[in-house]
Amino acid sequence: MLKVGLTGGIGAGKSAVSRLLDSYGAVIVDADQIAREVVAPGTPGLEAVVEAFGEEILAPDGTLDRPRLGSIVFADPERLAQLNKIVHPLVGARSAELERAAAEDAVVVHDVPLLAENSLAPLYDLVIVVDASPETQLDRLVRLRGMTEDDARARMAAQATREKRLGIADLVINNDGPLEALEPQVRAVWDELRTRAARG
Repeated sequence: MLKVGLTGGIGAGKSAVSRLLDSYGAVIVDADQIAREVVAPGTPGLEAVVEAFGEEILAPDGTLDRPRLGSIVFADPERLAQLNKIVHPLVGARSAELERAAAEDAVVVHDVPLLAENSLAPLYDLVIVVDASPETQLDRLVRLRGMTEDDARARMAAQATREKRLGIADLVINNDGPLEALEPQVRAVWDELRTRAARG
């Protein structure tokens, strides 16, 4: 099994790369998706979050009101650390479970937005960074996601620098261009990953 970390700054196109790798046969372990699963209604994770932050972080339908929780934790580093202390171990345990369920010769790609920020590179056999210029990131966030320019810049500034991300990369996928330019690069990376997985 080859364990791969996949990361990239907001708006760099990591999700597009993840979808392509999935279509080629990679086993994708999506940290964001798992983070939602572990605090779904009826889970011990949601129970622990409500215990820590109060009933007001629940939406009327009993699901987690993410924007409301976000407004609390992103304004207070201590509260954010408290939330991470609850959620991160649950995400880690579920990720490990999915990895164990994969075939012996699988390429398991962990899609982790904050891989560089949380110094997680040593956990993987290799790290792929999806890279785009800050100008491209900003354009995509404003044009495609409807963010204001200030909000987009704030989100980008809250992440690791481009240099820090590239510093942990074993393979870099440049995604400044259109989707048609991305696919051949991802296919070449997939071939490389299959080769490495076959070598064990």
